[in-house]
Amino acid sequence: MWTSRSRVLVVLAWGAVCASAPAYAFDGTVAGQPDATTAAALPVAAAPLAGGQALKKAVPPSTSLTALQYAAEGGHPIAQWRLGRMYANGDGVTQDDQRAFEYFSRIANAHAEDSPSAPQAAVVANAFVALGRYYLQGIPNSTIKRDAERAREMFSYAASYFGNADAQYDLARLYLKGIGAPHDVKYGARWLGLAAQKGQHEAQAMLGKMLFAGDQLPRQAARGLMWLTLARDAAQPDETWITESYNKAIAKASEDDRAMALQMLEHWVQGRRD
Repeated sequence: MWTSRSRVLVVLAWGAVCASAPAYAFDGTVAGQPDATTAAALPVAAAPLAGGQALKKAVPPSTSLTALQYAAEGGHPIAQWRLGRMYANGDGVTQDDQRAFEYFSRIANAHAEDSPSAPQAAVVANAFVALGRYYLQGIPNSTIKRDAERAREMFSYAASYFGNADAQYDLARLYLKGIGAPHDVKYGARWLGLAAQKGQHEAQAMLGKMLFAGDQLPRQAARGLMWLTLARDAAQPDETWITESYNKAIAKASEDDRAMALQMLEHWVQGRRD
């Protein structure tokens, strides 16, 4: 599926990130610059996994299955993405991960080298994330077997070339757990920080939990509580691990930690507005 040339691009894109990007501390702030208590958060928006407004405008929800299939066969990446999600979720069609995988693969094969500023860039990045998650688990009764290293390649490309926050979060988890990549807390925490700064709430929750407890990172209780608060506010009803993590932290936090976390939250909100 994915071309060897695109594999080379992963290496080049990752090398460019390492060579040109500023050094990030474990909490995602830029080393040598003011942290979140005195400076605005990084002004970068995350690309939503659902495809965002571009998807809604290009392919309205009322679009028929036949029209979507016609557009997808014509190479329209947003139609391909929409169909991939439909088959992945069983939304209006029989659930079929193999077909979903095929649609996401078409996008990755045809658009891996598209500019990160292209209108369809969010959808392309999301396709790489979807493929990475399939490779991480494999698809039963199919030729798609579990391949953690392949998953890491997908996440790495979407994270570094497209700057996708979901990919950054998934990549962080691989490094932190040593799955498909060497166990590396430094890289894992940096990717978590980047995703958290972009508003990826799962990354915020994981980073907050680690910082509050001092788990693999120097303990920063107030900053950890700040991230956990942001994550709790954005969590879905079924993401109970996030609310439970917040509840445990707030119960253990000192009054000073709570007060400092509140100040950090105020700076975060102000930074997002600026």
